[in-house]
Amino acid sequence: MPKIIYVDPAGARHECEVKNGLSVMEGAVQNGVPGIIAICGGGCACSTCHAYVDEAWVERVGGPNTMEDATLGLANDRRATSRLTCQIEVTPELDGLVVHVAQND
Repeated sequence: MPKIIYVDPAGARHECEVKNGLSVMEGAVQNGVPGIIAICGGGCACSTCHAYVDEAWVERVGGPNTMEDATLGLANDRRATSRLTCQIEVTPELDGLVVHVAQND
């Protein structure tokens, strides 16, 4: 299983194994990562799973689609590397992915 590294808003690292095919958000929720609230459950309808993709991973992860881009308009402190973790599917190529959880309260 790929390892996803979540850096929570307090700066703590959470290294979690996440099954292929799940979203980065689902992996965070299953592993109790602080800051990923996921109110809409992965429907791309809120921004409570907002995170910043580490610069080293931006190209591999890619950018948001039109719907995600619109939903990111609701996010606090949106940045160039902002993504909704519910929209990033875990694949073997993302083993070692680092995401920095935004302040989602």
